[in-house]
Amino acid sequence: MDAMSSNLQQQRALVEQLKREASIAREPISESCAKLLKYINEHEQEDFLLTGFSSQKVNPFREKSSCTVL
Repeated sequence: MDAMSSNLQQQRALVEQLKREASIAREPISESCAKLLKYINEHEQEDFLLTGFSSQKVNPFREKSSCTVL
């Protein structure tokens, strides 16, 4: 009997979660894609993967020198 009430409780929680997810406002993928493309185009000058770094000293991902002179 306890397992049955536990299962019922789990199913009710699942139904409530599905109701919450169903009530979320959705946006068509075409609108989302248009917004994403607009954002990318507006920020492409700031993207170091596209433009590169002005110098190696600015690059935080450069290899560190293992040899240092004291």
